Amino acid sequence: MNYQLILASQSPRRKELLGWIKVPFIIRPADIDEEIDEQDPRKMVETLALAKAQATLEMSPETNPLIIASDTTVFLGQTIFAKPNNTEHAREILQELSGKTHTVFTAVSILSRERSRRFSVATEVTFQKITEDVMAPYLESGDSLDKAGAYGIQGMGLTFVKSIQGSYSNVVGFPLAEFIDELKAFLAPDLKKSSLDSEEWRALF
Repeated sequence: MNYQLILASQSPRRKELLGWIKVPFIIRPADIDEEIDEQDPRKMVETLALAKAQATLEMSPETNPLIIASDTTVFLGQTIFAKPNNTEHAREILQELSGKTHTVFTAVSILSRERSRRFSVATEVTFQKITEDVMAPYLESGDSLDKAGAYGIQGMGLTFVKSIQGSYSNVVGFPLAEFIDELKAFLAPDLKKSSLDSEEWRALF
């Protein structure tokens, strides 16, 4: 029986990136409490990604759902920067990140009724010094308000991103190349049962 792929997120960025694998999917965002007592950023995003996947699986009526859930955060020094509360909070976050190199962690959980797999990716991002003539229009755009670290690399945030080391799509919020490899590994037992080649994984959806 084929899988029904379900994205446990309403993020338009994750929707777009997942769409590029050319497999049909539906969106069913998870409703969980994302406030957890965890100081390790990698463990935090991995825990939240799994919790989102589990919550979505529990409310999925499909016989054979395959849940994809993800969580992203920004880390600098000993501080985890999640989504800002408002524009002023976004300004404070960006001022903290200005002229420095921070780490973006994204975790992805792949979950079916039979098994699970999860992974996380880290990318180093360096900001230019964010001057007010760059800061003000970015904050006015509203782009900062729904993103970890108060910026999105795929939009106006590029006006102050000096360099990145690692996966670009990871900073967007979904490490696509790594996900495809992990999804193939997850599907390996099903491919073997169906006598399908490793490159025929789309036939399982």
